[in-house]
Amino acid sequence: MKKIILISSVVALLGACAGSGNGELIGVQDRPVWNPEDPYGMVFIPQGSFTMGPSDQDVPFANISQAKTVSVGAFYMDETEITNNEYRQFTNWVRDSLIRSKLMMIDESFRKKYAYDNARGEKGDDIVPYQINWRPKLKLNDANWMVGDNNDVNAREYLQQQQIFLGDDQLIDGLPQFNTTLYVYTYKVFDVQKASVKSQRIANNSSGEGSGRKDFIHTVDVNIFPDTLTWTHDYSYSFNDPYTKNYFWHPAFDDYPVVGVNWKQANAFSHWRTKMMNQFLRRTKQPTLPDFRLPTETEWEYAARGGYESSPYPWGGPYTRNVLGCFLANFKPLRGNYVQDGGLKSIKVASYNPNKYGLYDMAGNVAEWTSNAFDESAFSYTHDLNMDYHYNAERWDDRSLEEDINEVMKRKVIRGGSWKDVAYFVQNSTRTFEYQDTSKSYIGFRCVVDFLGRDKKDFQ
Repeated sequence: MKKIILISSVVALLGACAGSGNGELIGVQDRPVWNPEDPYGMVFIPQGSFTMGPSDQDVPFANISQAKTVSVGAFYMDETEITNNEYRQFTNWVRDSLIRSKLMMIDESFRKKYAYDNARGEKGDDIVPYQINWRPKLKLNDANWMVGDNNDVNAREYLQQQQIFLGDDQLIDGLPQFNTTLYVYTYKVFDVQKASVKSQRIANNSSGEGSGRKDFIHTVDVNIFPDTLTWTHDYSYSFNDPYTKNYFWHPAFDDYPVVGVNWKQANAFSHWRTKMMNQFLRRTKQPTLPDFRLPTETEWEYAARGGYESSPYPWGGPYTRNVLGCFLANFKPLRGNYVQDGGLKSIKVASYNPNKYGLYDMAGNVAEWTSNAFDESAFSYTHDLNMDYHYNAERWDDRSLEEDINEVMKRKVIRGGSWKDVAYFVQNSTRTFEYQDTSKSYIGFRCVVDFLGRDKKDFQ
C-alpha cells in the first residue's frame, strides 16, 4: 500500500512539473513555427510613412484631397488586378457547391458524412445539414449521366427541375446554360466596430446589460456572378456587344481584369479566398493567414506610389509618356483616341511595367475598389496611423433608413483610374467613388493581406 501511495505521489509530482519550465516563465511550448512566405501572386509592401494626397496644387478638388502625412503597416498586395479566370474559380466553386448540395439529397455519394445532432449525440438520415463530399466528379457535359442511390435519375433532367439549368424556353440553339441568378455566396461577418463601441460602454458602466457576441454577427448573402451587361448599359450609342457576350467566359479574356463586380461581390470573393487558403493551411497543420480583404484607401495610395514620395504617377515621373513618346498606362490619352496607348478598352494585366514595389496597373486599365467609404472631408478627421474610414451600409446598420439605405452611405472609394479616364484620374492621389451595389465595365479590384510583424527580416 505504501508503494502504491509513493508511486502515485511521484506521478502527481511529475505531472505537476510537466511543461512548467521548472518554475520559470517559458511560455507555451511546441507552438507552430511562423515563417512568412509571400502568398502566391502577391508582393510584400514594407511599412512606412508618406504624404498622402496631391503631389501638386489641385484647386478644383482641394476640398476632397488634402495633403496629410500618414503611417502604414506592412502588408501583401496582389501584383495585378484580379483576372477573369481567377474570379471564375470563385463562381465555379459556388456553382459546384450548389449542384452538389442538390445532388446529395438523392445520392449518398455526394454526402461527406451524416451530420450529428448535438443535442442527442446521435446521427441519422433525418438530420440536416449534410456536409458536401467533393470527391465525386461532376459530369455536367454528359447528357446521360445517371445519379441517385439507385443510379436511376438523369442528372441533367434533375438539375433542370431544380432550376440549376435554365429552362428550355430560355435557351438559345438548345445549348444548356446555368442559372447564374442562383450563384449566391453566404458568409458571416463580425461587426468589430460596433462590438468595440458596445464593450467600451459596458466597461464604463454606461449601457446597462451587455450584449452577446451573436448580436454583432451578421449573415451576408451575395449573388456573385458579374454583371456582363455593364459593357452595354454603361454606354449609350456605343457598340460593345462582343464584350458583353464574351468578356467573362471566353479564354481570350482569361488574363484580363474582371469587371462588372460590385463592392459587395469583391468582399465576398475576399472572404472565399480566405476560406480556401486557411482550409488548406489547417489540413497541412500550418498557421493560418489573416483575412484577404480590399485595401484601405491609404494602403492603396501608399502601394501605388512605390516609394516615390512626390510623384503624381506610379512610375515615378510627372509625365504620362516615356522618353520615346510611348504612353505608360492604359487610359484615355487623347480626345476620341483610346488606342494611342495600345488599348481600346481594358487589356491583359501586366501589359505595362510595374512600379518600384512590383505592382502592375496601379494606374489605368481598370479602377479599383477600396474598403473605405467616401467622405469629402475624411482626411480632416481620420487618424494618421493606418488611416481608415469604414462602414457597412447594410440594413443592420443603425444609421440606415428603415425603408431604404441612405444612398450617400453607399459611396465607396475607387482609385487608379481606368481605360476610359483622362490622365488626371490615373494619378496616385486622385480619389473618387461609386456606389457599393453598382457594377461597372471599368472597375475591378485586387486584394491585400496584413503582414503579421514589422518586417520579413525579423523571421529570417
